[in-house]
Amino acid sequence: MTMKAPKPGKLKKRVFRSWITSTVSISLVLVLLGGLLLILANAGRLSDYVREQIGFTLVLHDDLKEVDVLRLEKVLASTDYVKSTRYIDKETAARELTEELGEDFSGFLGFNPLFASVDVKLFAPYTNSDSLAIIEKEFLEFPQVKEVYYQKDLLAVINENVKKISVFLLIVSGLTGFIFVSLINNTIRISVYSERFTINTMQLVGATRSFVRKPFLRRGVSLGVWGGLVANSLLFAGIFSFRNELEGLIKPADLVVLGYVFLLVIVLGMVISYVSTWLAVNKFLRLKFDELFY
Repeated sequence: MTMKAPKPGKLKKRVFRSWITSTVSISLVLVLLGGLLLILANAGRLSDYVREQIGFTLVLHDDLKEVDVLRLEKVLASTDYVKSTRYIDKETAARELTEELGEDFSGFLGFNPLFASVDVKLFAPYTNSDSLAIIEKEFLEFPQVKEVYYQKDLLAVINENVKKISVFLLIVSGLTGFIFVSLINNTIRISVYSERFTINTMQLVGATRSFVRKPFLRRGVSLGVWGGLVANSLLFAGIFSFRNELEGLIKPADLVVLGYVFLLVIVLGMVISYVSTWLAVNKFLRLKFDELFY
């Protein structure tokens, strides 16, 4: 009793289902990989955002005229390290402190003991300890400035934690990236494994190794491209659906960063699929017919 050969229609359906399954598997892994790339691409921006929220408070002399304050703000704005300034007069300072305390302290004292001040935010590269010490001295040289205050301990803690988080993120990213590559590699290997007898048959009829590899490599690259396109579509939809929740971590408006990440997802999909296919096909090219059953 002989086995019937599968009909061409059924064979095409089987191949198509295999292609769809592989594409979906690779797409899901590339979505996770793309998400990791987005986090890495925006990690620096998040760190800068945290650092730039803490700055200096320049306490001003009590007898300053408005023109002196304006001159000070103009000089500060012209420096390379100042991101923004905000002038707070005595009345505003008293009102804000009253809101924080929940009672009118100036009414109790009979006068307003607070000084006018300028809140200064710095650009992130200038928020390390050495730069802050130099900037503090420069601020004290302004004739309008009486005292300079900033949270040294808090800035030291933030800088230290940023370093620790950066190292931790690199380690986790490396391990996660390895897992993602392994998942794609296993998907490709299973796909090639299902056609190991086809590979052996092609060898038996005299096909060279390069000739056998070609269709598999083309399909591997195709899987990578389609998987990358599907993954990018899902990432794009996810980012813009949850753009409000992701504010501060991912900036949807930064199309250049998104473009680079999307391109890298497709390129990685192609490269990983190509290399995995090459390795998988070579493995079965070296096996004898009897070894294909194990």
